Amino acid sequence: MTQPTRAVRLALGLFLFLTAAHLAALLTGAGTLAYVTKPALMPVLAGWALLSGAPRPLVVALLFGCGGDALLQLDGRVPFLLGMASFAAGHVCYLVLFLRRPSRPGRRTLGLTAAAYALAWLGTTALLWPGLEEGMRAPVAAYGLLLTVTALGAVRLGARATVGGLLFLLSDTLIAAGVAHGPQLPLPQFWIMLTYTAAQYALADGVRRAYQDGRSRRSEPRGGRLARTGRRKGTSRAYRDEVRTNA
Repeated sequence: MTQPTRAVRLALGLFLFLTAAHLAALLTGAGTLAYVTKPALMPVLAGWALLSGAPRPLVVALLFGCGGDALLQLDGRVPFLLGMASFAAGHVCYLVLFLRRPSRPGRRTLGLTAAAYALAWLGTTALLWPGLEEGMRAPVAAYGLLLTVTALGAVRLGARATVGGLLFLLSDTLIAAGVAHGPQLPLPQFWIMLTYTAAQYALADGVRRAYQDGRSRRSEPRGGRLARTGRRKGTSRAYRDEVRTNA
């Protein structure tokens, strides 16, 4: 993996600074600072992704996140639904990215994970359903299903993206609990934004690393790939010969 340039490090540093400022504003009740910094987070992270050479759909996904962040700051059902739609568009971008890369876990692992995530979605929807307004039930359930599929897709790229998907699930579940008038943690916006910013960064970095690794393998000389394959085959053959000798 290539070393990050100064511009990449500065962009990441700015994102971390804005995230810390936003979280501090939520803790201290500095409403204006929190309002201003929230929609600035994802464009800066998108800039970091772009400078890092990440695929363009990742940049688009993060910008859709910015749209969702801005809309969720407005009051009313319509801005909330539009914000949810913006996040949903970002999840579609993530899914495209996940499906373009080969899966790291095997089919059995993915199958068991899918079953666990499906149960989590069903259980969460059942708990939230009674507290949601009638006009919000179907959109929230549909968005929750898309988010769950996104989190499952993230498993294909390894641990970092998997953590990002889980944190995104947690963050949006906290939002949905508030919409459904359910129990909430103290300072709910702080925990929502803490998990959300960590989720977006983990997903973005997981995608960036997966695609950079893929480009590195494609750019490796054919002889190097063949030599590496030959070493693996040679090791495997030697192991089989040793087993036969000891049998």
